[in-house]
Order: sequence, then structure tokens, then C-alpha cells
Amino acid sequence: MYFDAAFAFNSLSQVPALARAAEAAGFSAVWTTETQHNPFLPLPLVAEHTTRLRFGTAVAVGFARSPTTLAHVAWDLAAQSGGRFMLGLGTQVKAHVERRFGMPWPESPVAKLRELILAIRAIWNCWQTGERLNFRGEYFKLTLMSPFFNPGQIDHPRIPLFIAGVNTGLARLCGEVCDGFHVHPYHTPAYLREVLRPAIAAGAAKAGRSFFEIEVAGSVFVITSDHEREFVRQQISFYASTPSYRPVLEHHGWGAAGEALSGLAARGQWDAMPALITDEMLNTFAVTAPLAELAAPLKERYAGLLDRITLYSPFIPGQDDAGWRTVAEKMQS
Repeated sequence: MYFDAAFAFNSLSQVPALARAAEAAGFSAVWTTETQHNPFLPLPLVAEHTTRLRFGTAVAVGFARSPTTLAHVAWDLAAQSGGRFMLGLGTQVKAHVERRFGMPWPESPVAKLRELILAIRAIWNCWQTGERLNFRGEYFKLTLMSPFFNPGQIDHPRIPLFIAGVNTGLARLCGEVCDGFHVHPYHTPAYLREVLRPAIAAGAAKAGRSFFEIEVAGSVFVITSDHEREFVRQQISFYASTPSYRPVLEHHGWGAAGEALSGLAARGQWDAMPALITDEMLNTFAVTAPLAELAAPLKERYAGLLDRITLYSPFIPGQDDAGWRTVAEKMQS
């Protein structure tokens, strides 16, 4: 089981030291998110200032970009790093795609993401093999790649492509066409075991693939202090208020709480939402232990479910470095 880190930073100037510290701490990979900063900009610095650390996006919003834009940035990062880059894409939700990114929301998000993935791979194939670019789909038509715009071959053209999701449609899509799946932090082991992994397996079987060709990575909630307990409770209430995420609560018989949370969110009553997340819910979503003792309960909870684990709380050098090194060593032993 690989132990990865989530990155959080206020300035790109912090990234070199952060990357070196993550590699020294023993992490297998680091992941950037598309929240307050562009997820790709830190990654050339990670590649430059480390030698073995893998890195990727978890996730970049696919529907905010064209397949050619994504293909170029991934190609350059893979070339620069000697094949350590992993491209992770997500759909986001309709409100954010339309109102935060100003892009159209597709009638079928799963179908568009499938096409985006296939289009990116068609571009990479064109660059690596010299075959003519001729991708024609419902959402994308790509037929022009003159030599002036072709970056040419690279040494590591097989770039792992992950997608993220909460529900079964994207999990099945991953099984069909992807190299990995990012499990949303808003999950439970039971939902992962009984819903998501079977959906990935069904997609793989449909495509004639083995489930073992696919890496399942997960960002997980952990509680290492009383302060973090209330932070995690608030985050769970925020995610659970999203109507399209309701199947996770419904799987445990907590659908009514999801409806109530959606109502509070619609009225902007954010402060009232955490009270609806009971201790039973909290303990179902999160692992509680001191940082240095997290490895054993994480392994027990996720053995056979996740191949890669990232803590939802970001890695911050200088805050219990010994604890981070201990959990990294024990997770990967």
C-alpha cells in the first residue's frame, strides 16, 4: 500500500522546499488539487526538486479544459520527470463548471469524460507514433496536428490517467478506460467495498480488462486531535449536502440527513450543518488516532480496498515531521 501526500501552499515559491521535504519524509507520491490554485503549476517544481517522488493532479477539472491543452501539459511533465507524472481528472459538479469556470455542462458527464480521455490518448498516440490525428466524437473533433505543433516522442509515453468520482457511473468508466480511480474523501469503507469497487470491476470486465490493471487511490479523513475532529465533521457535512453525493449516506440509511443538509446549504446556513453529522457518522467516515499511530488502523480499514492512501489533511513540513516519517514508513512496510 503506497502512502501519498496532499500538497497545500500559498505561493509557488514554497513548492521546492515542500517537495524536498515530502521526498525526505518517505511519501510515494504527492497530489495537487484544483481549489485555490492551478493544479499543474507546482508540478514542474516538484519534478525539478525531487528524484524519485511521483506526482499528479487529484484532481484537475477536465471539463474546464480542452483535450489538447491537457495532452500538452501531461506530455511535458512526463518528459521532464522521467515518467513520474500521473494525470488525474474530475468532472466537478454542474454549478462549478458553469458558474466558476464558465463552461458548458454536458448532458452526459460520463460520456463526455470518456471522450475526453480517449481524445487525450489519441493525441499522445499521434505524437509518439506519427500516426495521423483523426479523432471524431460527439464532443470533440481533432483532425489537425501539423509538425509545427507536434512535440514529438518522449521516453515515457505511457502516462497513467486517473479519474475521480463518488458514484458508480464514473467508477465503471474507470474500469473501462482508465489506469486509476481517485476515491473521493467523502466515502466509507462499506461504500468502497460494496459499491465503488464492484462498479470498477464491472467496467473492467466489460472492456475485457483485469481489475488488477487499475490502481485505486483514496483521500481519507483522519482525526488526530479534537480540533481536527470538528474540522472533519464540518467537511463531511459540506460534501454530504451535495445532492449528487447522496448515495453514500443512503447506503448507510442516512438519506434523510443528506436531504436536510442540502436544504441548509441552499439557505446558506453553513454553520448549522455540522450538527447533523453524528458521532456514528463521523466514525464511519474517519479514522481516529495520533498521527504516528495511524498506520495500523489505516491498513486494517483499507486492506484490499485501496492501493494508494492520501490523508485529507495536507502535509505541512515542520508540523510533527517525525510523526509523518513514522506513518510513511509503517504504511509502506
